Amino acid sequence: MKTWLKPAASLLVAGTLIAGGIFVSGALNAPVPVYADGEMQKNVVTVVGSGELSVKPDVAYLSIGVVTEAKTAKEAQSANATKVAALTKLLKETWKIADKDIQTGQFYVQPNYTYSDKEGQQIKGYSASHSLEVTYRDLSKVGQLLDAASAAGANRINNIRFSTENPDQYQDQVIQKAMNDANKKAASIAKAANRQLGIVLSISQGSTNTPIFTQNVKMMEMAAADSAVSTPVEPGEIDLQTTLTVMYELK
Repeated sequence: MKTWLKPAASLLVAGTLIAGGIFVSGALNAPVPVYADGEMQKNVVTVVGSGELSVKPDVAYLSIGVVTEAKTAKEAQSANATKVAALTKLLKETWKIADKDIQTGQFYVQPNYTYSDKEGQQIKGYSASHSLEVTYRDLSKVGQLLDAASAAGANRINNIRFSTENPDQYQDQVIQKAMNDANKKAASIAKAANRQLGIVLSISQGSTNTPIFTQNVKMMEMAAADSAVSTPVEPGEIDLQTTLTVMYELK
């Protein structure tokens, strides 16, 4: 048997949205049924709606590095520092990349070893490595930037990651797609059960997924390319995703 609560008492039951996003349900102004023990399971349906939106990335994250080998650790570090200074100057002065968009990602100096049965393990020299994490927004010129970095002494690029800096601008669209999907699924279930779909009782949002598309670039391939052609880099598209778990009343 059903009894009804007044709207003021039903706000905690109706339209709850968890983990970000905004959703206002008309159910907040409607009475929400309260069922006796066990009856609730017979009169609700819960579905998971999925929303996905493909968008063009608007930012690239580049890991550009220099690795230098020398006989001593000091020589390796000194030579590497000179190359990194030239690379940093290029990025800031020629490519106008702001200080906030350049930071050290990794730095180390380590010995290199050789091994033989006669002498065992021996140090044959040292390697110094310094990488810069660069945020760059003109995606049409990423290939040209990589070529310029290579000419300035960069000999290691770990990868290029494409993403969007402000995924929140697409949140409403992704949530609406997920809600439409949930409504469609719930309506199909209600029809199959010869029931009618009632008001929304609760909504919870899963984590919003903003994937980063990664493109690997090998410096030796760049060096072998025709100098008149910039390194080809294709940003492609990225998919923004979210899910909504929605509980409906069944009439």
